[in-house]
This record gives sequence, C-alpha cells and structure tokens, in this order.
Amino acid sequence: MEKYNCIIVEDEPLGVEIMEGYIAQIPFLNLVKVCNDAISAMNVLQKERIDVIFLDIHLPKIKGIDFLKTLTNPPKVIITSAYHQYALEGYEYNVLDYLLKPIEFSRFLTAVNKLNFKTAAPFHKAESEQESPHMFFNTNKKKVKIFLDDILYIESQKEYVKIYTNEKSVITKIPLSQVDELLSKNDFMRRHRSFIISKKKIEAFTSSDVEIKGKLIPIGRSYKELVHTILKSMF
Repeated sequence: MEKYNCIIVEDEPLGVEIMEGYIAQIPFLNLVKVCNDAISAMNVLQKERIDVIFLDIHLPKIKGIDFLKTLTNPPKVIITSAYHQYALEGYEYNVLDYLLKPIEFSRFLTAVNKLNFKTAAPFHKAESEQESPHMFFNTNKKKVKIFLDDILYIESQKEYVKIYTNEKSVITKIPLSQVDELLSKNDFMRRHRSFIISKKKIEAFTSSDVEIKGKLIPIGRSYKELVHTILKSMF
C-alpha cells in the first residue's frame, strides 16, 4: 500500500492531539511533522516530499487561506476549521475536503479516502512478497502492528478496546465504533455493543452466542437478526 506523507498545520494543542490520533489509525498516512504556523509548514515543504496538508484556517503570522494562496504547486489539502464561512473560498483553491471542528473520526475517514493512491510500478512487490493487511495501534506510548488475519475479536472497555489475537492481547484508546468503521470491510462484524468479531475465526454458534477459540461471545439482542443472516450464509 502506498504511504502518503502528511503534515498537520495547527496551533491548538487539542486540535493537534485529535488529528495525530486520527492519522495514526490510517495505515496509508505517514505523519512527517506538526507545524504550529504556516512559516514552519513552508520550511517543511521545501525539504520533504509532502502529499497531504491538514490545514487550519486561523493560524498565527499567516492565515491558512493566505498560506494556501502562496503555494504554486500544492499537495492535496484538507482544511480543518471551526469556521464554515471559509469553505467556498477554500474550494476555489481545489482543496480535497473541508472538515468542520469538532471533527468526527467517520468524517475524517471520508475525507482521507478521497485520496487516490496508486503505487508506481518500480515499487510493486510480487504477490507472494506483499505484506498481509495490518494496522498500527497506540499502546504503552508506542505503535504496535496488528495483522488483521491474526485478530480473533475485539472487546470494548469504555473508552478503550482490547484486541485479542492468536498470540497476545493489546489495549488501545479508541472507541469501538471507530474500530468498527475501520474493519467493517475486512471480514469483521459487530454483533454486540461491546464486541467485534472476525467472521473467519468463528468455530461454532448458537442463537445467543458465537464461539472463537473456546470463548463464548454473546450476540446482542439488537444485532441478532443481522448476525444470524450473515452466519447462515457462511455455514
């Protein structure tokens, strides 16, 4: 998968923290630098290959829109702002998307999925060499790679989730709903308000639960009809 180098141009610590957390969950984004103003961003653009800018409007020294006007051949730009009145002007400069704060993760995901990522031929790996699908999750001040094929199920623990694999379990701070959005197209399904399971790892099931590696996981009442339909089509 092609990686997109990106920078955050934002002077509010909370805004930076949110964007860093979101970017960390997207496997095709690589955060190169956080810039507190447009001058710092300009210096990074001169030294690094940057594909995407997450650009705030109200910045010190030079406003985001004014900074955008100075770029003759800009990367893709996704504006992040609490002010909707700049949206029309932003689109005049061909921004990829305009995100209104507070930004929900699902809205962020919609924006970054607009990126057209095509890997150049010299960088293609042979099919047998391609790495299995994976994601990085923040845990204990580091990012841990988890291969999707290794995941058995994921359990919600309030604002955290616990990811169970064949060999280990990892706890990371992210809502279960956001994990569901990331994994829903990868043979995973939510079948309880507290659990997401791998369809491929199901060993047995009844009308009230599924079994994965000896663990009985309940099927939530509101999920039963959908889950049973999916299970019947699989077995």
